[in-house]
Amino acid sequence: MARDRQNNDDYINPLRRLLIGVLVLFMFAVFLVWRIDSPRVERFRAAVIDRVVPSFDWAMAPVTGTVNLIADFQSYQRIAEQNRDLRRELQQMRAWREAALQLEQENAKLRDLNNVRLDPQITHVTGVVLADSGSPFRQSVLLNVGARDGILDGWPTMDGIGLVGRISGVGENTSRVILLTDTSSRIPVTIQPSGQRAVLVGDNTINPPIEFLETPDAVRPGDRVVSSGDGGLFPADLLVGRVALGNDRRLRVRLSADYERLEFLRVLRSQEAERISDTGALIAPVDPPVLPTVDPPAEVNAEEATDG
Repeated sequence: MARDRQNNDDYINPLRRLLIGVLVLFMFAVFLVWRIDSPRVERFRAAVIDRVVPSFDWAMAPVTGTVNLIADFQSYQRIAEQNRDLRRELQQMRAWREAALQLEQENAKLRDLNNVRLDPQITHVTGVVLADSGSPFRQSVLLNVGARDGILDGWPTMDGIGLVGRISGVGENTSRVILLTDTSSRIPVTIQPSGQRAVLVGDNTINPPIEFLETPDAVRPGDRVVSSGDGGLFPADLLVGRVALGNDRRLRVRLSADYERLEFLRVLRSQEAERISDTGALIAPVDPPVLPTVDPPAEVNAEEATDG
């Protein structure tokens, strides 16, 4: 057995060396043929390619199939991502649809009310925000309107959508606006549709909390918050924002005003409300009315004169 194996090795090893030598010579010849720059050699190369390459389609089939499989898998991944994006957009559209239906219902309710509008005597002066003079402990902006424009302390300011703050400090040409987010800001508000009265308290955050609610259970996130007009500080029914539930589980207000883009502000000329000191006079007069005296008829006077 050992001798047969040695004989086989003696036969296979020279044959293997011969085949390797032939293969090397063949590859070297191919290299030379492909490197020679000659018209005849070029024609020969073209003839070899025309004869050999088409017959190698079967050899390229696995490679082509693998490439197509990878392309199909990548296309499937893109389709799956697009499908997830479309589902996410569909959910957002459903949320917007619900919000639109809610706004439509709210708009219908508001149209049914009897002329709920702001006081027609309220006008406004538009001012440009010059600078943000706020700090970590004070939030305010400066406007380019002041005493020369008739601005007075306490007048409310809006950005065209929602309430921003109130005038607190008036110069000849400028005025300061204390924002609703400032810690010194306290405004009475009404929460719709429950009609709950509360106070919006600034705490230097973009979503100030609501305090002094009588019935917190009657308030839901998404309820509309407007100024109540109590105390004569602000006119009633100025839009403030909507109720939101904060991370601290407190009811807060998502302000309608865009505090990140305060460029122009409306300063409302708020007329001072009439103060009533004697409320009893509204129910009944203090002194009883004086009744007029009635003279007796002339015939009765004549009879009395005859009897006398």
